[in-house]
Amino acid sequence: MEPIEVFKALSNEARLQILQWLKEPEKHFVPHEGIDMRKIGVCVSQVTEKLNMTQSTASQYLSILQRSGLIQTERIGKFTYFKRDEEKIREMAAFFDREL
Repeated sequence: MEPIEVFKALSNEARLQILQWLKEPEKHFVPHEGIDMRKIGVCVSQVTEKLNMTQSTASQYLSILQRSGLIQTERIGKFTYFKRDEEKIREMAAFFDREL
């Protein structure tokens, strides 16, 4: 994980909000039937609806968060689900503790 990429990813209010929502997805999203949002994640359509933006914008934001290492994806059928990568987030917190 490159710290500068994480900083870039978090420099947008909507992307920061997505990461916050994914911390406790059951408080912010209605799950797809049969999907455990803690284990699998939330679908781009759920994020799109919550952001009240186009799907292409929401997908772009999720892609930036994924490239920074802050979220992971899992594909099930025609849906891609997103969840936080808690290990990478802990690594970033340790970086702050050590370096800043």
